[in-house]
Amino acid sequence: MKLPSHVHLVEVGPRDGLQNEAQPLPAAIKIELVQRLQAAGLRHIEVTSYVSPKWVPQMADNHEVMRGLQRLPGVCYAVLTPNLKGFEAALADRPDEIVVFGSASEAFSQKNINCSVAESIERFAPVVAAARAAGIFVRGAMSCTVGCPYEGEVAPQQVGRLAALMKGIGVQHVGVADTLGVGTPLKVQRAFEAALQHYELHQVSGHFHDTYGQALANTLAALQLGVAQFDASVAGLGGCPYARGARGNVATEDLVYLLHGMGIDTGVDLEALIDAGAYISAALGRASGSRVARALLAKRAQAAH
Repeated sequence: MKLPSHVHLVEVGPRDGLQNEAQPLPAAIKIELVQRLQAAGLRHIEVTSYVSPKWVPQMADNHEVMRGLQRLPGVCYAVLTPNLKGFEAALADRPDEIVVFGSASEAFSQKNINCSVAESIERFAPVVAAARAAGIFVRGAMSCTVGCPYEGEVAPQQVGRLAALMKGIGVQHVGVADTLGVGTPLKVQRAFEAALQHYELHQVSGHFHDTYGQALANTLAALQLGVAQFDASVAGLGGCPYARGARGNVATEDLVYLLHGMGIDTGVDLEALIDAGAYISAALGRASGSRVARALLAKRAQAAH
């Protein structure tokens, strides 16, 4: 088994994490969070999304946040753009990457955006074309790759079909997402194998939720296939919208601790990352969702006494 020597992390807390929080935060706090994350060594950050504030009020300050950043060279600032209008709004803020999305589950697509998987991809085609023409990298998020709240287990063939559709419209990289956090290692590996029929190994990444405590085990399963890029959310920001009270995105601190413990480089300073997580947790008025952060913060407190 040959594991990657370096893993590239995509920090999704400022976008995917805070988008799922009931409590909107001021733009200044979001900007400070991004500054702290990049200071900790993260070089790929999902900052915000360009969606209707009617549907996602937490991201209504997208322009203010993007324009308030002190950008560092070598950092990729990504944004989610659900349609051409969103992309055109984002363009003024000079994102390095846009993210489009699609579901491997037909039922999920119909229930959430009232169209088939194929129709949803057709809607994204002009967005992808416009981004590529502007020299902006396009990453695709493939949701519900192992389980769906409406149809249950999702077959690997469905993942392969979605990957093929995304490849067909010019999406350059796809993330295999266990949106519900119901996946287990072998199921996750099968989902990746389906995506890898259409994309090269360096063009796929993992996005795991920890609803059933499987996110780190699923990360290891992906690492065993050679996958070397993963999404994570500082302090475990965000929840699972389909399981009330459940854990959502895997915490970046927990993932970094795992990878460093395996001798895999991330370029991230874990102590600085924990401080960034403590900052945003305090802003939200609660403890960090990272087990590693809670343990190491408690250890710090003991040492201080």
